Amino acid sequence: MKYIGQFTEGCRVADVYLCKRRTIAVSKNGKEYATVVLQDKSGTIDAKIWDLASPGVTDFDNLDYVYVEGDVTVFQGNNQLNIRRIRRAESNEYEQGDYLPVSTKDLKAMYQEIKAMVLSISDPYLKKLCTSYYVDDKVFLKKFCYHSAAKSVHHGFVGGLMEHTLGVMKLCDFYARAYPLINRDLLITAALFHDIGKVNELSDFPENDYTDDGQLLGHIVIGTMMIRDRIREIEGFPKKLATELEHCILAHHGELEYGSPKKPALLEALALNLADNTDAKMETMTEALNNGGTGMNKDGWLGFNRFLDSNIRRTTGSEGPAQAAASKDDFGAHIGRGPERGNGGREHFSNTLDLSGFKFEN
Repeated sequence: MKYIGQFTEGCRVADVYLCKRRTIAVSKNGKEYATVVLQDKSGTIDAKIWDLASPGVTDFDNLDYVYVEGDVTVFQGNNQLNIRRIRRAESNEYEQGDYLPVSTKDLKAMYQEIKAMVLSISDPYLKKLCTSYYVDDKVFLKKFCYHSAAKSVHHGFVGGLMEHTLGVMKLCDFYARAYPLINRDLLITAALFHDIGKVNELSDFPENDYTDDGQLLGHIVIGTMMIRDRIREIEGFPKKLATELEHCILAHHGELEYGSPKKPALLEALALNLADNTDAKMETMTEALNNGGTGMNKDGWLGFNRFLDSNIRRTTGSEGPAQAAASKDDFGAHIGRGPERGNGGREHFSNTLDLSGFKFEN
C-alpha cells in the first residue's frame, strides 16, 4: 500500500485507510462538505469530500476502514487529500497492523528494561506494589505495553506509554545517582506509576481518545486511585510511604495550572516532575522536527510550534530520519521497529503489529 508518510503533492491515491474522524461543515457559499482525518501507521492526513452528492461517495462512519480514491494537494504547507470516491472497505482488503502508529523502539526490549528496574528496588513494600502490576498482572501489562501516552503532542502511538515511562525512569535513576539525598526506591516507583492512569484516561487504539473517566477525572487522579486500591491489598504497607508515593503522582505536573492538585513538596516529587517534563518536551520536539522534514523555508525553519511556544528548526548539519533512510535505502531492515514518525521522516513501514506474540515471562 501507499502510506500517508509517502504522499507528495500531485500523487494519486487509491488504497484503504482508517477513518479516524469525519465531520460535516458548510462552505461560505452554503454547500455542505466533509472533513475526514485518515490514518495509517505512518501518520494522518486531513482529507476533504467536496461533493457529498457524488455517486462515488457512500456511507461510512468514524473508525471504519475505507477505500479512498483522491489527489494529494498542499494547503497551508501541509498535505491534504481531495477525495473523489470513498466507500467502506471489505475485511479482506486490509490488515489492521498497517493502520496503527507504533513506537520505533522494540516493545519487548523496553518491557524487559522496565522489569529489570522494578526488580532493582530494595524496599519490600514498594517492590511488591510494582511487581503486582508490572510483573504479575498480565491483563494490565498487555494494556500498558500497547497503550499511547497521549492523544497527540508526544508519545501518541502504540507503545508510547511504555516508551515514555521507561524514559522517565531512566532519568530518575540518573537523578538518584547524582543527588544522594533522593530516595531511589521511592523515585523509581513514582516514575513507574506516574502515568498509570492513562490506561483508563485514553481508549485503546485505533480510537485513542479520551474516555468519560479521562474527561471527568484525568490520569493523575485515576492513577492515584489505582495505586491506593492496590496498596490496600498489601498487608503492612507503611502509611507514610504510601502518602509520599501518592504525593509524587499528584504533583508530577509541577504546577496547579498544569493539572497537578499539589506542587512538589518532596525532593522525589520535584525530580519526577523534571524527568517527566524533560522526556515529554524532548519527544515533542523530536516529533515536530520529524514532521517538518527538510523545513518550511530554505533556511530550514519549520514555523511556530504552539506546544513548544517557539519557532523551531533542526540543528545545522544534523541528519534527520528521512535523510538517513534515503541514504541507506533499507525498507524492512529494522526488525521490530515501527515507522519513523512525522511526515518528513517516515521511510520505514515494514513493522506490523502482532498483539499475540508479546508474552510476559516471569
